[in-house]
Amino acid sequence: MRLKFYKTRSDAKLPERAHKSDAGMDLFYCPDPENNSNCIWEDLGKKQFRVAPGTSCLVPTGLKVVVPRSYMLEVKNKSGVAHKQKLIVGACVVDPGYTGEIYVNLHNIGGETQIIKPAQKIAQAVLVPIITCGVEEVFIDPSEDGTDRGEGGFGSTGLV
Repeated sequence: MRLKFYKTRSDAKLPERAHKSDAGMDLFYCPDPENNSNCIWEDLGKKQFRVAPGTSCLVPTGLKVVVPRSYMLEVKNKSGVAHKQKLIVGACVVDPGYTGEIYVNLHNIGGETQIIKPAQKIAQAVLVPIITCGVEEVFIDPSEDGTDRGEGGFGSTGLV
């Protein structure tokens, strides 16, 4: 299967896999001088921006994609960006019906301002099959079905 991408700006980079076996395709920042109000923009001829500690920014990729029916494109952290720059991806699902530009919701969870430069890797996208389902209200509490786990949640099985 091949995903079809459309460049909204000529300097946009198509997604790339660093290795053939990688699940994710790297996504890159592509400056959009017309729509930069959600970031601390520093043109200075460099078209870069800052993400201050504790803030987030919608980072443009300059790409639109045709996601096949029964799939979604999930935008996820790049391990190096998350570890080294403390920039993590917020909720980013590209549904099959979405036709707009892909923006990556980056959050700076670190203590230092981070600079994002044009063509910098910012996240990765993974094509994921989806199964749709209906919703039905039930009138018996699921905790009454007698499972061996019950309501045990976070940390309920211990650390060892």
